[in-house]
Amino acid sequence: MDEIISPRGWTALAIVVVTAVILGVIGAGLDAVAVSIVGGIVAVLTMTGGGQHAGEHPAGSTTPAPFGEIEPVLDALAEPILILEGPRVAHANKAARALLGAHIIGEDARTGIRHPAAARLLGEDAADAVASLAGLGAPDQRWEMRLAPFSDGRRLVHLSDRSGSHAAERMRVDFVANASHELRTPLASILGYVETLADTAGEDPVTRARFLKIVFDEAQRMDRLVDDLMSLSRIEADKYRAPASSIDLAALVDRTQQELADAHDGRGKDIILEHDPGEIMVQGDAAQLSQLLHNLIGNAMKYGRPGTPIRVSITRADDMVRLVVADQGEGIPPQHLPRLTERFYRVDPGRSRSIGGTGLGLAIVKHIVERHRGRLDIASQVGEGTRVTVMLRAAGSVTLPIDAPGAAVIKQ
Repeated sequence: MDEIISPRGWTALAIVVVTAVILGVIGAGLDAVAVSIVGGIVAVLTMTGGGQHAGEHPAGSTTPAPFGEIEPVLDALAEPILILEGPRVAHANKAARALLGAHIIGEDARTGIRHPAAARLLGEDAADAVASLAGLGAPDQRWEMRLAPFSDGRRLVHLSDRSGSHAAERMRVDFVANASHELRTPLASILGYVETLADTAGEDPVTRARFLKIVFDEAQRMDRLVDDLMSLSRIEADKYRAPASSIDLAALVDRTQQELADAHDGRGKDIILEHDPGEIMVQGDAAQLSQLLHNLIGNAMKYGRPGTPIRVSITRADDMVRLVVADQGEGIPPQHLPRLTERFYRVDPGRSRSIGGTGLGLAIVKHIVERHRGRLDIASQVGEGTRVTVMLRAAGSVTLPIDAPGAAVIKQ
């Protein structure tokens, strides 16, 4: 049987695969691996005249040949790849057919991809060109389209999904914008009152004392925000390093209650602890778990109705320990629940700021739970209150990797 690819082509293809494996082993990004594979296939197809049988279509021939045994290689790639003969699609791998439809084979590529930027680039008959495609496949998807030429005039189209990096960049921009806004608001207040004090209000002791208190409160607000931003940064930096210490969660909860006893207009007296006597050991970072408790119990104290109980319970569940913080507040409408752990997201921005919230408390809780390979569940009923459940690994249990099942954050 005639070979579809020459021995030299198979050697080159083997080199491509080995290179991709090495890149994966040394920790190179998926982009580098994909580029090495796709680029190598282009080289192999070019070397073999696009996959023709040995001895057929001598050098210089422009007659296209069937892809034959190279099709499984292209179909194994996770990203869409098209081979164009002139303007039409001669071959589309499995990923391309899933994205654009099986009918794309034989169609004009500009019609098949259905995107203005792609149509413009393909219409120019450009080679080695790049275009960004927004909304292809789904409104929130972002793709990068690359063209590469064959020696016989055909072209390879490689579509690379950039949705993840686009979403990460959008989150970064939103985070910077929100942080800047949150810092600018108290800073503007401080500057305004200081300017007024330096003018005429500083001569009146009563007015001066009132203004200085406002300046002090706003400075404290900025200090809390900076502290939360730094905490979030440290927790994210440790995300892939699971805590290895054994912490007595019962003792930590008892200590947190004592520390919050006089906070929020004496609401500390409404905290009711429910846990077995003795130690309840979990795998964890003491400082981060203390911060988690302060954030959760502090939220319950802020948003629960005055005089109503704040129940904090700890129970064992196989190789896990369940921590529950429940309040009897106004509750949270269901449309807000999926976004509660987003940075700077607030159900009631005015109320949150008035009681000193930075908008980062639950985001910090989420990242602490993720680092501890635990689970977070937030349930709420409007008019009845909110219940936050955190599942932590008991000391001595098997620690899961960060991306293992059971390590995900769950919200209801």
